[in-house]
Amino acid sequence: MALLSQMMILGTERLNEVSGNNSEREALILLGYVMDHQTSLLQYNLDKEISTSKQNLFKYVVDKRCQYQPISQIIGKRYFWNYQFLVTPDVLDPRPDTETLIEQALVMGPFKRILDLGTGSGCILLSLLSEYPLATGLGVDVSEKALNVANENASLLGINDRAQFRIGNWCEGLFEKFDLIISNPPYIAEVDMNNLSKEVLDWEPRIALTPEGDGLSAYKSILTSAGQLMSQDGTIILEIGFDQAESVTAIAYENNFHTVRIIKDINDKDRALVIT
Repeated sequence: MALLSQMMILGTERLNEVSGNNSEREALILLGYVMDHQTSLLQYNLDKEISTSKQNLFKYVVDKRCQYQPISQIIGKRYFWNYQFLVTPDVLDPRPDTETLIEQALVMGPFKRILDLGTGSGCILLSLLSEYPLATGLGVDVSEKALNVANENASLLGINDRAQFRIGNWCEGLFEKFDLIISNPPYIAEVDMNNLSKEVLDWEPRIALTPEGDGLSAYKSILTSAGQLMSQDGTIILEIGFDQAESVTAIAYENNFHTVRIIKDINDKDRALVIT
């Protein structure tokens, strides 16, 4: 049998071309996944032996990463906010930047009834419901496969009694009122798609990344109808691209919203709009 340390060396060398300076860290994550060990503990036990079957599994997942498949898809999970979410190729991989929306919602809340448009894995809605134990919410997505992932995440977090998921196209077919309407819609312009990394372009659902065209059509669809779904003191929080604040603000004003505030992310880039 080989040692875990030998597998670490092998994995790090193979991942270097894909992951560069992160190759050792990624090798450790994948090895931890194969061994069903926490990464923080595994690094202190690399003198242990690894079975042939585990060696083969490790080589397999390293091969997947060498094809630029995201780590989160390979191991099937991603930490977002304070929680762990299932991730598959059918949903957008939750990003730390999107936690800006959660932070802002928590500052402005609490909210009793929440609508998450383009819910994907459900990470935004479910994070907020976990923070607001008296709230209920609805997640809408055009992808049935994505909704399956969201439902499973709700069950794993133990809040499936407060979270509903419905297939739909943005606000179409919705008539009830919400205190908070929140969304991380697809907003990458079609011409910018080829600038994305292979991990994103080749492995994440295109429909969750871009609406094609100028990247603004989702905002137009949401803001055309969202006003009719807002409670009297309702709030809309939208994630935006770093260069879209002016364009999306203009769309909000065109739809009779009067208060728009820009929120920056941890990198001091425009990341969200708060609309009331």
